[in-house]
Amino acid sequence: MTAKIAYDDVEVGTELPTQAFPVTRAALVQYAGASGDFNPIHWNEKFAKEVGLPDVIAHGMFTMAEAIRVVTDWTGDPGAVVEYGVRFTKPVVVPNDDQGATVEVSAKVAAKLDDNTVRVDLVAMSAGQKVLGMSRAVVRLA
Repeated sequence: MTAKIAYDDVEVGTELPTQAFPVTRAALVQYAGASGDFNPIHWNEKFAKEVGLPDVIAHGMFTMAEAIRVVTDWTGDPGAVVEYGVRFTKPVVVPNDDQGATVEVSAKVAAKLDDNTVRVDLVAMSAGQKVLGMSRAVVRLA
């Protein structure tokens, strides 16, 4: 696959389509099984509260993976991501109800680089708080 977005068609400040990703307890259990991360803070409310958390929290890597979907959906090619990094700033608290939590992700092109690459800066929010800091991806475009 190749990115469907052409480098020449993108300018600094180009905004990617914003997306909202639901996070449920069921999704956390599925992620735990896939990743092998069965830390009880991600599925056991009693344990999470005993260690000082407000409730069960999403895996940081799960949150990171959901956020980059904004970029991969935009490019049309997950392989177009050359680099990706974040800082985990706040946890995504996932209540035990029918709705869970939501991670809202916006992104924009922050710089045009060499070799048909751009730097995309992402903002991930949940419950009004920024949950990822310094979230940046370098993406190779067509």
